[in-house]
Amino acid sequence: MCLCPVSLNCISKEDAPEVFEEIRQRVAEGRWEAEGAMWLEADCNISSGESLVRQVLQGTRFFEKEFGVKNRVLWLPDVFGYSAALPQILQKSEIPYFMTTKISWNEYNKMPYDTFKWRGIDGTEVLTHFIPATDYQPVMKTHMTTYNGNLNPAQIKGAWHRYQQKNLNDEVLFSFGYGDGGGGSTAEMIENHRRLEQGIPGCPKTRMSTSRAFFEKLEKDVSDNRYLPTWSGELYLEYHRGTYTTMARNKKYNRKSEFLLENWEKLSSLHHFLLGGAYPQADLEQGWQLVLRNQFHDILPGSSIKEVYEDSREEYESLKAHGEACLEETRAQLTTAIELDQQSVVVYNLSGLTVSEVALVTLPELEPVELVDPDNGNLLPLQRLSNGQFAFFASNVPANGYKSFSIRPACAACAVFSADQQGIETPFFRVSFDEKMQFASIYDKQEQREVLKGAGNRLEVYEDRPHNHDAWDINIYYREHSWTVDELTSVKVIENGPVLCRIEVIRPFLSSTIGQVYTFYHDLPRIDIENDIDWKEEHILLKAAFPVDVHAEEATYEIQYGNVTRPCHSNTLWDAARFEVCAHKWADFSEDDYGVSMLNDCKFGHDIHDGVMRLTLLKCATYPNVDADRERHQFTYSIYPHSGSWKTAGTVAQAYGLNNPLTALYAPAQRGELPASLSAAAVDCDNLGVEVVKKAEDSEDLIVRVYEFCNRRTKARLTLPKNPKAVQLVNLLEHHQRALQPDENGFAFTIQPYEILTFKITF
Repeated sequence: MCLCPVSLNCISKEDAPEVFEEIRQRVAEGRWEAEGAMWLEADCNISSGESLVRQVLQGTRFFEKEFGVKNRVLWLPDVFGYSAALPQILQKSEIPYFMTTKISWNEYNKMPYDTFKWRGIDGTEVLTHFIPATDYQPVMKTHMTTYNGNLNPAQIKGAWHRYQQKNLNDEVLFSFGYGDGGGGSTAEMIENHRRLEQGIPGCPKTRMSTSRAFFEKLEKDVSDNRYLPTWSGELYLEYHRGTYTTMARNKKYNRKSEFLLENWEKLSSLHHFLLGGAYPQADLEQGWQLVLRNQFHDILPGSSIKEVYEDSREEYESLKAHGEACLEETRAQLTTAIELDQQSVVVYNLSGLTVSEVALVTLPELEPVELVDPDNGNLLPLQRLSNGQFAFFASNVPANGYKSFSIRPACAACAVFSADQQGIETPFFRVSFDEKMQFASIYDKQEQREVLKGAGNRLEVYEDRPHNHDAWDINIYYREHSWTVDELTSVKVIENGPVLCRIEVIRPFLSSTIGQVYTFYHDLPRIDIENDIDWKEEHILLKAAFPVDVHAEEATYEIQYGNVTRPCHSNTLWDAARFEVCAHKWADFSEDDYGVSMLNDCKFGHDIHDGVMRLTLLKCATYPNVDADRERHQFTYSIYPHSGSWKTAGTVAQAYGLNNPLTALYAPAQRGELPASLSAAAVDCDNLGVEVVKKAEDSEDLIVRVYEFCNRRTKARLTLPKNPKAVQLVNLLEHHQRALQPDENGFAFTIQPYEILTFKITF
């Protein structure tokens, strides 16, 4: 079966209105198929869970508005792996079908199915079909197929020959066109189809149709077939593993922009629904579309030419400047509306979980002061930093809201850390350094055990020369040539007080300089490593390694709206192929009652094998961008040893605290209409996160999105700052599913393991 779904290229109505109208006409005539579901063909490894939701939300709304088409197929032929969160996102966006072919590019293992049910981490399934287009080979020499078929007898016969489930289905999908990505059919292809449609000896017949018609017929034909298989979990691409790291700047911009937009939505919602302020819907939509556009699968992964990243830098910086200015203004307006009996510091937490973190604040010239925690009356010391700001530990700041700490005169000076080039002792750890300022030992004082089994924070460099696709790939043989960056330029303690201690370590490496600041806390059992790297190298892979004294056969990695486990060994070829994997804000390696989490604020490439946790920091390709990553990089990663599992230790909250730092503002004693502490939306269970608080797309209702991340069925309650009149459970497109019963300041609900729930709330 030969189909010809024509991809709708992004042609601006403003730039080419005549062309756009012709496209609209062809869609109306049924000559173009407007299908695909997403805003564009987005990366599905690095984009956040909410970004994937917005890709589908923006994409489907665009197709329906402009062409009157309700999408049913997610069409992603060339994306570099597919998150196990996608099936749920698709089904809750009214997208029941998924198509790709890229997994056929696997380096070592052939996917056993071309037609199957794909099951996500929550159990949701979508009907999936891989395009099997390839040249005919009597004996298959490669399992690779293409999304860019040539409609000729050799490939038509090859597609049917390559298709693995002829016992299940007698039709296959064949996408063709000229040029990478399918630039449209040629006259020769159309003539070939005319002849193949009639049938020629030894070759399957073809007919033109649409991808939707194919999937609808496929579903009807195979849905009740006992031979229809199921693939559970991620569709990991055994290829292009370098895209988790290449062009680090863009990956940092992306993560920071995702948090910026969600924070902007949350603060604007507080301002709009509590104080009647204007909601910046148009600005937010433009911001999301900018971020989504730069998540194209050859932009965000780092595989585009230099000029693309010059453009993206300008776009991201423009969004950052405008968004942060709006956030600052809205935060100030909210702060002036808070009722405060005395001068205070108001701490904002725009993460979806309650967070306890060190916050920074700028204060007017005051006598030595300290803060009072309103929850328990505890006195909190303030530490003046070298930049003039004050640091303090803010505990239990409510999700999506703020908490006020009153100011009072300081009673006494507080002790500082005992720290030097040999080591440091905190309330949680006794740390010693070797002569190279690597971590020789991290002794957990509370659990009375050593965390490391070798030098920690070892900076490892590897020769990185893939045999193909320079920016895209890391080949398994990269490990054969490696060195350790261990020379020292300088070591000094740059901050030391009652809240934190920072030790600066500067290292030379070839023509580059690697600056790191080790940060230790009085109230946080976490060690942050802030990096400032002036990088001038090429074809070198840089990793940070921590050999940990933990015994486990698998590690847990955060993905979009959940997490997955992956083996830490190479028992099978499937295991060995995952020598580099993608994770988001954290990865964890734990025994039954103890483990270590590795957090980061903008990195994605991970490697946890044989008891060594590695985070991939930089990859320095020269093609297609000769200057990729040869610039200054600033980022942070953290080590978080913990008792129990990552679930009980609060790893998720720690990761949010690192990625979405608390912000604090000074406020005088004042009258106001808002309470001293408040949350826009909070849940009463620590296995749930409130990721989204925003105004609805098409009404004055409030949208709240909650997700479960511990694989736990949960009865929960969501608390709101005012009484709701009505609550609806809606899908990710904000379409009604069923009504819920509100009560005073909230409502109760039940959530399934790894489920994403969206509520529309009317005040």
